[in-house]
Amino acid sequence: MAKRDYYEVLGVAKDSTKDDIKKAYRRLAILNHPDKNPGDKPAEERFKEATEAYEVLGDDQKRKAYDQFGFAGVEGMGGAGSPQDFSSVFKDFEDIFGGFSSGGFSNIFDTLFGGGGGDGRSRGERASRGANLRYDLELTFEQAVFGASVEIAYTKNDSCKTCKGSGSADGAGKRVCPTCQGSGQVRRSSGFFSIAQTCPSCRGEGSVIEKPCRDCAGSGLAKKKQKIKVTIPAGVEDGKRVSIPGQGDTGPNGGSPGDLYVFMHVRGHEYFERDGADLYCAIPISLTMAALGGEVGFATIEGKTIKVSVPAGTQNGKMLRVREEGVPVAGGRRGDLYLKILVQVPQKLTKRGRELLEQLRESEGEDPQPQPVKLSELKN
Repeated sequence: MAKRDYYEVLGVAKDSTKDDIKKAYRRLAILNHPDKNPGDKPAEERFKEATEAYEVLGDDQKRKAYDQFGFAGVEGMGGAGSPQDFSSVFKDFEDIFGGFSSGGFSNIFDTLFGGGGGDGRSRGERASRGANLRYDLELTFEQAVFGASVEIAYTKNDSCKTCKGSGSADGAGKRVCPTCQGSGQVRRSSGFFSIAQTCPSCRGEGSVIEKPCRDCAGSGLAKKKQKIKVTIPAGVEDGKRVSIPGQGDTGPNGGSPGDLYVFMHVRGHEYFERDGADLYCAIPISLTMAALGGEVGFATIEGKTIKVSVPAGTQNGKMLRVREEGVPVAGGRRGDLYLKILVQVPQKLTKRGRELLEQLRESEGEDPQPQPVKLSELKN
């Protein structure tokens, strides 16, 4: 089933303020909270759907990308809808998640995403998928039309080579956090409310390393500069993306890597414009060629010279079509090339040229009071 628009999910307008979006999510989260609707799968799905929508619209950068590119833009910035994304939302609404559930955030997390379950790991040791990454690639007009293989360089999180991803300097690994007993949360009471907060000792991980690795500070991850070649398909359009699986950040605790999304930004061309698979260009011809007709040489986007036949009596602005000299498309064919004719009227005439044009005017009987042209005729 296709995803619903995030604004529709929260029931807010696209120009809503951040505070309006937060209030809308709070209302839906309380209404569909798992503790208020035990065993109600539709309510659980509505809860997750609203949380995913808020995770994007509540973040200025992600909201801007979503407004511009839709779901594709959000995925390119790290995505939405995974457990690690939802966790940041839950922590912003501890009064909801801590107040309803005896287990606080970790209980909601496990209820919705199947955590715990006797796998022998604490909450913080759960392997999670790495974040997706976005790379903005600028292409020349020709690269976008015909495709290319481009090398890009970027920085990603990878397993620390020193500790082999364990985060521990001596290989002892992690132990259950003594402050929160592995839950990642501590609770404090304030009047009638009991609020769960991120554990200050383990920062929500549920486990601590006694001797952290110096190179990665115990995270198990280190920045890595990486170069890869990206194959750009022929005919790619501005704003489109290429997905490269497994080239995003490596996941913590041995989790699988995310993906890399390469977004295309196509530079304009000095002579050509594009509309889908078709190319457009303007060529100038002389007044005599427009009147008498002939052939004009023209360089295509590939740089090869072709001859185009100009019919006698060609008017300024007429479009000439050259088949299959446009952008390559699926099936091995190409779009077309359209040439807009620009009739050049000489600004200076020789004496002989003026005499010839005067003779032409006399022979053709130029109308000194021409009638306006119907708009319908201009469109044809």
